[in-house]
Amino acid sequence: NIKMEGKKENGKEVKYFRLEEVEQQNSSKSTWIILHHKIYDVTKFLEEHPGGEEVLREQAGGNATESFEDIGHSSDARAIASTYVIGELHPDDRHKIEKPTETFVTTLNDNSSWWTNWVIPAIAAAFVTVMYRLYVAEHKND
Repeated sequence: NIKMEGKKENGKEVKYFRLEEVEQQNSSKSTWIILHHKIYDVTKFLEEHPGGEEVLREQAGGNATESFEDIGHSSDARAIASTYVIGELHPDDRHKIEKPTETFVTTLNDNSSWWTNWVIPAIAAAFVTVMYRLYVAEHKND
């Protein structure tokens, strides 16, 4: 067992769980999920979950934070969830579940994207405008 007693929160010892241990809890007999670095044992809640137990089962043993927040759970749902907290993800494992920050395609140092995004379309638009004016001028005399 990889449980570890940790810091005190509100006078109570906080149990830390390693990521490997959480990942093993992904069966209908034992379903754990991670939300904001807290570990929830939602095994007994599976059948009661308003979104269906499949939703929780898909997240079992892993980080459900993004899915939980994307749904926009109510404050009631958050209160219910808080009753299933059994501990926290060990601080040494937290970086393992973090998503890398998204980098945008266009950066200030990237001159090629400025070129392709602005100059080429501008030249194309100018060319089409000139061709259209020539066409209109040519057919105006008809």
